[in-house]
Amino acid sequence: MNSRLLFSRRSFLAAAASLTISRPSWAQNSPSIATRSATLDWALLETLLALGSNVVAAPELQQFRDVAVEPAVPDTIVDLGLRGLPNLETLSFAKPDVIFNSNFYAWADPLLSGIAPTHNLGVYLSGEDPYVMAERATVTIAKELAITSSADTYLGETTRRLENLRQAFATSDGRPILPINLGDARHYRVFGSDSMFGSVLRRLGIENAWKGQTAYSAAAPMGIETLASMPDAWIVLIPPHPLDALVTLNRSAFWNALPAVREKRIVTLGSINPYGALPAALRFAEELHKGLISARKS
Repeated sequence: MNSRLLFSRRSFLAAAASLTISRPSWAQNSPSIATRSATLDWALLETLLALGSNVVAAPELQQFRDVAVEPAVPDTIVDLGLRGLPNLETLSFAKPDVIFNSNFYAWADPLLSGIAPTHNLGVYLSGEDPYVMAERATVTIAKELAITSSADTYLGETTRRLENLRQAFATSDGRPILPINLGDARHYRVFGSDSMFGSVLRRLGIENAWKGQTAYSAAAPMGIETLASMPDAWIVLIPPHPLDALVTLNRSAFWNALPAVREKRIVTLGSINPYGALPAALRFAEELHKGLISARKS
């Protein structure tokens, strides 16, 4: 077996042993927050939930549970329907004290401000690091809700956990990572340096194999044949993706001829919100860590 693709098992697992894999518990331990908040944006929803705030309304909650997975969504939150077409009457009935919106849904700001004071906090902006913007959004939300101590704890714990993971990855084989999401058996979406995944890879000291341009942090659709131009990378599959795409790929002569496939450098992570905030960033780092350990053992 090619020794370059292997992690140093002893050093990698030793570093892994120092990590606490369970999720942080500040949100579960936070006191009930009186200010009633609402949002149309999933990245901001992640942030509000992670801070333990009193969220009363947000959109597409079942899909959020499936895609983002965490933080957990309390059953008390009212579902506003589609993010692009929220039910404003339902939002009004939820009686939020404050609404947090993003640049993706800025068109709704005038309507939302008629229901409650509205703050527009963009995480994904051209030329900006989404991780840094997510940190800023977290601080802004915490100040507005008067929970700065919870935010300080959350930010500090997130930084600590990413640093621990960076040290663990320092013992890896040094290969670049290619984070992709399958559209079908012939196409994929790839996440560039300006994505949250790309930003996290930099913080972990890992090279992103994708060097091309992106739009809104990703490039799609990319033909599956372009994977052949990145033979040294670990291919990291980020769900959700069509089940039939995987079945078809496993039968594909081209797919099975790829060096990454032949050398078992394919890792499938748990589902992660690709346009999330700090909770998605940390989930990606931890899922990647677990996935590479599992690949090393197989």
